[in-house]
Amino acid sequence: MEQVYQHFRKEEQPFIDMVESWVIRVQEQYSPYLSDFLDPRQQYIVEMLVGKKGEVQVDFFGGYEAAERKRAFLYPEYFQPKQEDYEIKLYEIQYPTKFAELSHGKILGTLIGSGMKREMFGDIMTNGEQWQFFVAHHVHNYIESQLTKIGKVTVRLEEKSYTDLIMPTDDWTIESGTVSSLRADTVISSVYNISRQRAKELITSGKVKLNWAPFERADFELGLLDILSIRGYGRIQLRAIEGKSKKDKWRIEFGVLRK
Repeated sequence: MEQVYQHFRKEEQPFIDMVESWVIRVQEQYSPYLSDFLDPRQQYIVEMLVGKKGEVQVDFFGGYEAAERKRAFLYPEYFQPKQEDYEIKLYEIQYPTKFAELSHGKILGTLIGSGMKREMFGDIMTNGEQWQFFVAHHVHNYIESQLTKIGKVTVRLEEKSYTDLIMPTDDWTIESGTVSSLRADTVISSVYNISRQRAKELITSGKVKLNWAPFERADFELGLLDILSIRGYGRIQLRAIEGKSKKDKWRIEFGVLRK
């Protein structure tokens, strides 16, 4: 395992061990395994670990093609996965649109506040007025009974079919550039054209999340497919690391979502 660990971050070791146990389970029981919802960085780790083992295959699905958060489905070679194998339900939040406003943060906070772990639900989507989200099938009864209010707004969940899926208005742009290092504060400063000091303050004051988890280390080195969410600015995803320039800077491709 040491050889595997050296390619990833120390704090990712427990997740790596878990993925290894999924692979062994599929190999030994010769039957598929379905994970919870994973962020893009976790999906990348699964792909790296499973990719080496020919007898176990992996596919990902999060409810729609461009989903950020997806469930991993590990299966033996003979198996052909179908969409229903991912056990994902789609809900729309019914609320008084004329009198109330919802936000991604409020919905996320309410779902987690209801006792749901983040890995139990997928993307939260909006077209500006309607709001929908994906949830793992085994917790749908719980979420239906628990989610009656978001903040002070009374809401009702309505199950929808995939044909009712709204197209999210998230407008990622692909941008290329060079950065002197892959530190979080350097990347934020470069993408949003603010000072390193300002970027550092945003991180240390809790306004930045890494892969949807609270995070306060300005010197943290980002890895492939990490996503930074910066309150008031938007989101950055490290899409590709294309080596170093002649001036010893990293050539990077970013996905950027600007507020």
